[in-house]
Amino acid sequence: MIDSTETIEEFLAQHASDVEEEIRRAAAAEIMPRWRRLAAHEVDQKAGPHDLVTDADRKAELYLTEALLALLPGSVVVGEEAVHANPVSYEALRGDAPVWIVDPVDGTRQFVRGEPGFCTLVALAHGGTLLASWTYAPASDRLATAQQGKGAYLDGERLFAGVPEPGRDLRVATSDPDYTTDEQKHALLGLRTDGVAPRSCGSAGLEYLAIAQGNSDATAFFWEAAWDHAAGLLLVEEAGGAHLTLAGERFRITGGNALPFTAARDAATARRVVALLAGGA
Repeated sequence: MIDSTETIEEFLAQHASDVEEEIRRAAAAEIMPRWRRLAAHEVDQKAGPHDLVTDADRKAELYLTEALLALLPGSVVVGEEAVHANPVSYEALRGDAPVWIVDPVDGTRQFVRGEPGFCTLVALAHGGTLLASWTYAPASDRLATAQQGKGAYLDGERLFAGVPEPGRDLRVATSDPDYTTDEQKHALLGLRTDGVAPRSCGSAGLEYLAIAQGNSDATAFFWEAAWDHAAGLLLVEEAGGAHLTLAGERFRITGGNALPFTAARDAATARRVVALLAGGA
């Protein structure tokens, strides 16, 4: 059993590239052969017509679960599809073991439509603290990585989120209307003001990457699922960005956050987005 952050850091120093390789292998074996080739029987609904799951999701998560547990003995996996099958497994985020947080296909709707806007997300956390993350977009073969205190990178190049350009509308990706309540839609009205350009998000993981690159300015999200946010939040933070909940606190992957929350290129932008959302509510 890994029993200290120091030993996990040693693991990452030796095996981060192995994690990258396993993510690429999972995508090559289980995701890309099904992209634009899905049969009807390979696509199912979970909680409704907008909540889709495919054989690519299920099989890639199984592949990654086996590979990641073998790389780090004593760790556990919290994966989207496994939690759907057994919700109590989500509680591992609050346990003592190192946790791999896995979203095998983030942006399943885009994947089903044959669009390239999907990715595989993996993060490693311990004691509620994010230590490393991987965001892999297999359709474009882009890989973004981050480690706590060591920066964020895209295909080996350092990422810096920077600050929004003065005089330009703030570009904010928001929770999709298909997944928001009337109350949440009302809160989002706070972003419909001069100087802000809100739009519905696609893959959450790719929205976080866009912020880390400086190609988008912020998010406004209403859901907590760790597999959607963990990898991207560390990526944004290590690129110099910030994240903030409606209570003015950092987002916690273990849950219990005051929603909505934002991730942004800088702390000032995060505070501005939260203030606008509070006004909309």
